[in-house]
Amino acid sequence: MENGVIKPQGKRDPEGVREDILRVAMQEFSENGLSGARIDEIAAKTKTSKRMIYYYYGDKEGLYTRVLEEAYRHVRGDEADLELNTLDPIEALDRLARFTFHHHRQNPAFIRMVMIENIHHGQYLERSQTIRELNRSAIEKLQSLLARGQQDGVFRADIDALEVHWQISALSFFNVSNRATFSHIFGQSLWSDSTHDILSRHVATMVLRYVAKPEALAARGDR
Repeated sequence: MENGVIKPQGKRDPEGVREDILRVAMQEFSENGLSGARIDEIAAKTKTSKRMIYYYYGDKEGLYTRVLEEAYRHVRGDEADLELNTLDPIEALDRLARFTFHHHRQNPAFIRMVMIENIHHGQYLERSQTIRELNRSAIEKLQSLLARGQQDGVFRADIDALEVHWQISALSFFNVSNRATFSHIFGQSLWSDSTHDILSRHVATMVLRYVAKPEALAARGDR
């Protein structure tokens, strides 16, 4: 590996080539945007060719859309690995909130891709049935989690899954999207590993205090 790019060794399988292209393209698009990214650069860093990239993905917009899909597939796949349905509802929501905070911190390219897509008014995301299905599934799973909590009597009855998803995303997103400006204005004190652990816990606490009944949190020792 050199500069984060896996170099080819002998004959490369097609799936490996596609994975390399998507990995490098994610970095290029997240750093330079759709208009600034160069297919020549992506081809050079993956030791493939523009012709092969176009063969797999059609054009630069097709590659960008596929990278965006993979970014969402990755986060939704990692959410599934949390196995939230095996936990009690309060613990499950706590884990989901903390996971989202740390995932975004550890995957700034994902946040930049989302920011870039918002610059394009979501037009490429809108064209992708894959992204809609991935995110629809995320809301359905969160709705199931909230329903379990309501059935157990620990969550409020007037909770909307989409709103809770929005709150978790917003609290986690800002930490990455605004790091440069926030740290230049207020300093770097919030960006140590220990402080991020504290922040993730506070994010989870804010979400739980909104969703859970006070007596349910008091029973767990949460204040």
